[in-house]
Amino acid sequence: MSHKFVVGLDIGTTSAKAVVFDMDGKVRAEAEQLIKTYHPQQGWAEQDPDELERAAVHAIRMVMDKANVPKEEIVGMGFSCAMHSLICVAGKGEVLSRALIWSDGRSSGQAEKLLEAEGEELFQRTGVPIHPMSPLVKLLWMKETNYEPYRNAQYFMSVKEYILMKWFGKKVADYSIAAASGLMNAETLQWDEKALALVNVKKKQLSDIVPPTEILSGLNNDLAEEMGILPETPVAIGSADGQLANLGIGAISPGEVAITVGTSGAVRQFANGFRINDKRETFCYAFSEDYSIIGGATNNGGIALQWLKELVNYPGSYEEFLVEAEEVAPGAEGMIFLPYINGERAPIWNQQATGNFSGVSITHKQEHFIRAVLEGITFNLYQIEQALERLAGKSETIYVNGGLARSPIWLQMLADIFGKEVYVAETHHSSAWGAAWTALVAIGKVNSFEEIKHSVNLGNAITPNEENHHVYQEIYKKYTRLVEDISVHF
Repeated sequence: MSHKFVVGLDIGTTSAKAVVFDMDGKVRAEAEQLIKTYHPQQGWAEQDPDELERAAVHAIRMVMDKANVPKEEIVGMGFSCAMHSLICVAGKGEVLSRALIWSDGRSSGQAEKLLEAEGEELFQRTGVPIHPMSPLVKLLWMKETNYEPYRNAQYFMSVKEYILMKWFGKKVADYSIAAASGLMNAETLQWDEKALALVNVKKKQLSDIVPPTEILSGLNNDLAEEMGILPETPVAIGSADGQLANLGIGAISPGEVAITVGTSGAVRQFANGFRINDKRETFCYAFSEDYSIIGGATNNGGIALQWLKELVNYPGSYEEFLVEAEEVAPGAEGMIFLPYINGERAPIWNQQATGNFSGVSITHKQEHFIRAVLEGITFNLYQIEQALERLAGKSETIYVNGGLARSPIWLQMLADIFGKEVYVAETHHSSAWGAAWTALVAIGKVNSFEEIKHSVNLGNAITPNEENHHVYQEIYKKYTRLVEDISVHF
């Protein structure tokens, strides 16, 4: 009997993952190829575009070998990719620069000046906060420093665009990747003339903007053979990893918020049309012609816990480390942690921000610090979610994935601080499943994005403790006052 399968390709910051799913979203096989990040100078973060392309090809080949399914049974493939990358490309497709990735901070100076000059207007048109992560700001740095690859470039592309050009010979960008560049007008879904003029880039130097369901096909035989798939396998261009993580976890209806916390973190929600926050706390990136994703990403998730664990030289596992926090009541006996140890994106958008412990006393012990750091990470996420509520209305349900979602103490803390039920996705392949589902929509195997809910398995809800929620509401008031106070001094 013949079965049908679909592939989700997900290129993140640390690895390229390929997953073969059956039509119900069950994982048949998964494979991962690590990606190297280069730091040629302090604050710079680059990746090699051709290494990324090879990692993607090898991940697909590995997963096809592991899945051990006939290539004829693969109905399609969808593509998820991290946002905010930028590559300078020559006329025949040769790379002139490495990919500057989202965490590259070399354009901090340009971001600060732009924010003071035209930042508000640009944000209103693009939905992208003015920040070194943005390719718009990276291009401004290239222009102002007379960066040689920029001067010689025929094209400017993201990682995903570059890989698709190598595979299919076409220059296309999906709405999400184009939106996240800071160069797309969020109302028209076309390249923004004013943004392009600012960085001296012409439309002909950029890709065509297409929906996530755009199908590419016609891999050359050698490449298809190397991947272990048929040359005619339809590949949906897909979207960015954040949008597809929401889709893959089923958080696509009004009131449904997805929170991902690994090393960093993000809070995201689908919305109709283009919605931005006057305080510039959140982003708004198009997904399709009708839907956008609003949200905020934080630099400080698990990295703050990792920092503390190393600082105190804790010998045990992360699980044992976090369990120590259970010995302390909510509020860490008056200690509050502002988690900006790695600079910060949402909600304060300040790369110069630093972490801060407030209310430390002689009675505090290691477990209090662990509790305070966990609470600080979660208050930051809550502050982002509150900004989303002001845009999109009250959130009802929280869906969670990422590394911290494996911690029972953190999940209960999240439910208590948010005062809402929390659901954990059983799969940690949400972006890959969202990409694969986009391919199924594109080729007509399923009718809509919304139908994905039938294929997402969620465990039992974690219910908030109302007494703890009230305690946390009072502490959160103090937390936000501290944020406002130190924001003045950044």
